[in-house]
Amino acid sequence: EVRLVESGGGSVQAGGSLRLPCTASSWTVRTNCIGWFRQASGKEREGREGIGTIYRAGGLPYYADSVKGRFTISLDNAKNTLYLHMNTLKPEDTAMYYCAAVGRANPYCRFLGDSSFYFWGQGTQVTVSS
Repeated sequence: EVRLVESGGGSVQAGGSLRLPCTASSWTVRTNCIGWFRQASGKEREGREGIGTIYRAGGLPYYADSVKGRFTISLDNAKNTLYLHMNTLKPEDTAMYYCAAVGRANPYCRFLGDSSFYFWGQGTQVTVSS
């Protein structure tokens, strides 16, 4: 069982920055792909929007077009912590942010949607005001 805990959310003005850490209780050999997702209020039926994913073994993260150039994912395996660095925030970035990990090793980390992830954190709210 992998437990994920996000933190760092809050309220910020447009153009501001936030860093969200996600700390895992442990990783397993099966949790080779981890990522960040978000869900805006009122869009529950659309599922969680993928922000980006990364192989836990390293390599370059993959990003959704909506955040490319503004958000950065990094991983500190020594601390079992995944980070989401968010810059130039916009009101449309307002959402609950979640980190997630797959339950079985998957070679297609770049293409995985929320349904492919098994372990989820409780989420942290980010609110961006104009």
